[in-house]
This record gives sequence, C-alpha cells and structure tokens, in this order.
Amino acid sequence: MSLSATFPAPWIWLGHRISYGETDTMGIVYYAEYLHIFERARDAYIRLSGFSYNVVEERGIYLPVREVQCRYRSPARFDDVVHCRVAISEWGRASLTFTYELTNETRDRILVTGMTQHAAADASGKPVRMPEWLKHITDNIPHDTFVSL
Repeated sequence: MSLSATFPAPWIWLGHRISYGETDTMGIVYYAEYLHIFERARDAYIRLSGFSYNVVEERGIYLPVREVQCRYRSPARFDDVVHCRVAISEWGRASLTFTYELTNETRDRILVTGMTQHAAADASGKPVRMPEWLKHITDNIPHDTFVSL
C-alpha cells in the first residue's frame, strides 16, 4: 500500500518506537494505542506551528475530540519504529479535522489511517466559532518535517 497522494499539506511526520506496554497478548499494538500515537503527532504538529495546546487554551479555545475514525490495515509490533504523518485536512466554522497515516519506518507500507474531528469550545464546553488566528497555524508549519520524540 503506497502513501496517499492526496494527503493534505502541510504535513509533518512523527517517529515513534513501539513499547512493550503498547502491545497486547498477541504481541501486536493494542488497537486503542494508535489513538495515543495520533495524539502525540497532533501535539507535535501544533508545537511546530509555534503554539501548544496550553497556549490555545490560554486564549480561551478548547479542542475536544468529537469524532474518531481509525482503519487498521497492517499490525505494528513491539520495538517497531513507525512514522505517523499528520495534517489538518478540514476547517469548519466551529471545528477542525486532523488526518493521520501511520506507516512502517521505511514508509512503504501503511499500517493505519485515521482522522480526529475537534470541536471549538470555550472553557465551559459551549461551542464557539473557530478563531481566525487559529486557522493560520498552518502558515508556520515546515512542510514534510520529521519529528522524533
């Protein structure tokens, strides 16, 4: 399976080594752990923009996940190095969507694809319009950057 040619730009890659605690009794990554990898990639993406979730929340915007999709294509195993490609694929009036593609280390096999949709909310959880300043965070993302945590 080759990488998606229509993946939204700008994207970044996050490198991640699978730990023993992320695997199940069959020796493969437990399905819910992929959501944690998505979260780490999303956090790295926001940080590369010059912001962080803390800064966004200090400005009164919270981004709770309201929808998740995850499609499992091929398993990852303990000690595998995986790369997670992430980008913002859609902006709504009060939401944004991140798209993910998790590959093996050489990026020639897609393991998992997914998306998370986030609502824009205030501190009380009430939906708010996505602020213009937040829509410009991708202006500072260096395209096709690799981040290792």
